[in-house]
Amino acid sequence: MVDKKKNPIQVADRLFGAVEYLSAHGASTLTEVSEALGLNKSTMHRVLASLEFMNYVTQDPITGKYDLTMKLTELSFRHRQHFDLLQRIHPHLKQLVKASGETVHFVKRDGKDAVYIDKAESDQNQVQMVSRIGSRIPLYRSAVGKAMLATLSEDMVEKIWRQSTIERITPYTITDYEEFLEALADVRRRGYALDNEENEPGVRCVAASLEFMKQEAEYAFSISAPIQRMDNDRIRVLSALILETKKNIQEDFDR
Repeated sequence: MVDKKKNPIQVADRLFGAVEYLSAHGASTLTEVSEALGLNKSTMHRVLASLEFMNYVTQDPITGKYDLTMKLTELSFRHRQHFDLLQRIHPHLKQLVKASGETVHFVKRDGKDAVYIDKAESDQNQVQMVSRIGSRIPLYRSAVGKAMLATLSEDMVEKIWRQSTIERITPYTITDYEEFLEALADVRRRGYALDNEENEPGVRCVAASLEFMKQEAEYAFSISAPIQRMDNDRIRVLSALILETKKNIQEDFDR
């Protein structure tokens, strides 16, 4: 159990202590920061040098004073955008759950994976999906992944494919690159992507990407359900709901 009164990583105390001091007091000398944090100058100099190396701090060449860069502001802005995005997207996901009666996921592309950043489950179903917020799924074997990859250039798709550990997780997982490119062509033609038990036996998914103002998708959402409730007729119904939801979300962000 973590001792709440003592930071388990001492250097983190020093790094963030310096950041918090500069945030509160503005440009300061090495002496001022070291005295405020109770550290000797040589230790404080290494802390500030590390922050400067990571572009969180800059030193004025004339006064010698240290001050924060805009990096924290940029990080805060990105975090706020992320939070605002989820607030705006979630009602659409809940509406899709209501219309479909199935679990809906929202993901963000991160390298060769998709990361679950939101999830809305239906209270009509006893079977709950094992996915959880913060977990990852490879792009190449997921509906959300294929939906986003279909918006990328072929060079980028090939790069992500080569970076991925291609494994036949189920008998339906696509492991041949040419077959995978054909699957992406199907996504572009239909407007939505399918996961036909490619990642998890007995589970099928329908997904669409969200491009917003960009040509390349960073986000996607999907409906997932056991195969017993996901025959081809049902997929036709759910894919129409997916495409309608995509249209509604993008219209919402275009306002």
